[in-house]
Amino acid sequence: MPETLPRESGITPKDRPSREWSENRAGLKKRFLHVRSATETLAAPLSAEDQTVQSMPDASPTKWHRAHTSWFFETFLLQPHAPDYVVFDEAYNYLFNSYYEAVGERHPRPQRGMITRPSVAEVTDYRAHVDEAMSRFIDECPADALPLIELGLNHEQQHQELLLTDIKHALSLNPTWPAYRIPGQNPAANDSAPKLRWLDVPAGLHTIGHSGAGFAFDNEGPEHSVFLHDAKIANRPVSIGKYLDFIADGGYGRPDFWLSDGWDAVRRNGWEAPGYWQRDGAVWMTYTLHGRRPVREDEPVAHVSFYEAAAYAAWAGKRLPSEAEWEVSARAHAGGNGHTPALNPHPRHLEPGFSQDVWEWTGSGYLPYPGFRAAKGAVGEYNGKFMVNQMVLRGRSCATPPGHERLTYRNFFGPAARWQFSGFRLAEDI
Repeated sequence: MPETLPRESGITPKDRPSREWSENRAGLKKRFLHVRSATETLAAPLSAEDQTVQSMPDASPTKWHRAHTSWFFETFLLQPHAPDYVVFDEAYNYLFNSYYEAVGERHPRPQRGMITRPSVAEVTDYRAHVDEAMSRFIDECPADALPLIELGLNHEQQHQELLLTDIKHALSLNPTWPAYRIPGQNPAANDSAPKLRWLDVPAGLHTIGHSGAGFAFDNEGPEHSVFLHDAKIANRPVSIGKYLDFIADGGYGRPDFWLSDGWDAVRRNGWEAPGYWQRDGAVWMTYTLHGRRPVREDEPVAHVSFYEAAAYAAWAGKRLPSEAEWEVSARAHAGGNGHTPALNPHPRHLEPGFSQDVWEWTGSGYLPYPGFRAAKGAVGEYNGKFMVNQMVLRGRSCATPPGHERLTYRNFFGPAARWQFSGFRLAEDI
């Protein structure tokens, strides 16, 4: 086993943990097992049929998420750095690679739902095989491997959120609208939306981006300065009640509010409301992971695309905030957990589908920060290769694992995407 990981690991010196953290292998192992167990808890309510279906090319089957996150540890840690590790199945290298060109060929993403074999039970065995090997590896690996393990855990938590959003889309296509429930959890009613207030974003030079303390993905840095003009940003996301006003005013039928590509998406897809909404007589209903119910006007509107967010903003005479404005305002009002009651007024509920928190579209394209350099090798493909044709979302959603709500976190999707728990807040120039 080499003394240090090669530079191709994508872990740079600023990512290395403190000596105290590096030596706390028992704590890291506990965290590893906790994250891996959380994935299995999320999958537990789903049948084998549920776990195999793929409802659209942008979504992946639950079984694939479970296998791919195991593949990550096997491929980037166990195979190259654990000399006695025995590969579970050579075919998995092809089946469960996502987009890492440096690793080799992979199964086409739109066809992941066709992978009926290995079975769900075999994927469970695969996860157990990797978990056992990783438990030994954590005890014995060089300290330089620990940041890559932490990257793998954060990667798996991202897939936990995707698991929920993807299965919601799949279950929504069932005409019986079946409910997904985590055992022991029940839906909770939402608090009333707070009164709308406007927070000042002062002009001047501000610092945004990750400073290098603690874990962050590479796209969150480097920390750098931005100049902002005087502006105001809303203290909360736009509510369903306000969005209903946009619908009632013919918002989906008025091209003057829409970007050209957005208007094409409206006509091509037949959009007349957010994702998962259906009319039942005079009532708008929505599908959630707890089943179908009437929309709740105090909730933040969710499952809207960037195009819909931008159209609403134009209708309201406002605009979407830039990601720099969002982060500067969030930093100014941040509480002890890194979030502000002003920018995240609702507590996160553990019941996915009840959109107390939504990812928030910004008006910023997903581009590298000044000084960003993608790491060499396969791990360097993690974020940098997607920095085109995407828009940045900030904050968190009701499905986001704890710890991923950093003020610097940069989520990103294409502007037409709306199967995520995505909403928006407004901003205006002064």
